Amino acid sequence: MRLVIAEDNALLREGLTLLVTTAGHEVVASVGTGPEVLPALVAHRPDAAVLDVRMPPGFRDEGLRAALAARREIPGLPVLVLSQYVEETYAAELLGGGAGGVGYLLKDRVGRVDEFLDALERVAAGGTALDPEVVTELMSQRRDDPLGTLTPREREVLHLMAEGHDNATIATTLVITERAVSKHIGNVFLKLGLPPTDTGHRRVLAVLAYLEKRFTR
Repeated sequence: MRLVIAEDNALLREGLTLLVTTAGHEVVASVGTGPEVLPALVAHRPDAAVLDVRMPPGFRDEGLRAALAARREIPGLPVLVLSQYVEETYAAELLGGGAGGVGYLLKDRVGRVDEFLDALERVAAGGTALDPEVVTELMSQRRDDPLGTLTPREREVLHLMAEGHDNATIATTLVITERAVSKHIGNVFLKLGLPPTDTGHRRVLAVLAYLEKRFTR
């Protein structure tokens, strides 16, 4: 996999480079400021980009803006965004395009090498990978929210779906059968007014689209 890494912290940038190259991937460009990101992505057209949200010169949202601009220039470009905190506005904006190949992880997750690499590969394949803390924040309860109609088990299933897990993984995590998972997913879509399908990335993207709409309204 060919990657572009954008991270202003030189130590973390080198660490990410070492991590992904050790896993057999190639870093075609590594940059440390916001203005460098888009030119690097357009020039190299990588299989995926790993981007920090806040980068010089403003340390505001330079990385995210570059990611959004790159996805307009290169439709479908897989982007895995890293952030120090759960920044809800950024998460909602990234997910608002309704397309796959997006991820949002807290930087602490990078230290869990297997989880980070799994998320990167999932995003590169067109899927979605959200940090559990981001999912929890987006799924916070509201009185007028349809999520309130879900059973505790259905909420657990939705939570794991939003993280990007497939039925088999959800079944293993919750210690239930895949048939039960499929049933819960059907109930979730029914209650949320979403298409009753539990196959492919569409079901994850539909959940994320719902969460994004719910957050921004």
